[in-house]
Amino acid sequence: MTVGMVTALRNARLDAITTFIGASGKLRIYSGTRPATGGAITTLLAELTCNATFAPAASGGVLTLNAITSDSSADATGTATWGRFFKSDGTTIVMDCSVGTSGTDVILNTAAIVSGAVVACTSATITEGNA
Repeated sequence: MTVGMVTALRNARLDAITTFIGASGKLRIYSGTRPATGGAITTLLAELTCNATFAPAASGGVLTLNAITSDSSADATGTATWGRFFKSDGTTIVMDCSVGTSGTDVILNTAAIVSGAVVACTSATITEGNA
């Protein structure tokens, strides 16, 4: 069976992410193979802080995140391959995502992270499937 949801429902599901993550969530960037959602982490490269308002209302089945504060000093050197969003407590997992310099959920200034360097998010979107 193929499920197709109306845009209003897709937007509501995305807006639930904004509600769940709350104010000033965390985006941690990792290297290595992305585990199953919520699975064991790999090498932490950087931690960025999300806006106090995670995102405005979803539109057209897409949630476009507000600006994410850069990490001014990366934790380790490596290639960014995936990310995980947490609530502001830094322990409650919200979701995992793809990261890179194009064609991913989170767009970074570079995927080649160097310890001590700035890691910036230039844009981030989440698209609800089942259109």
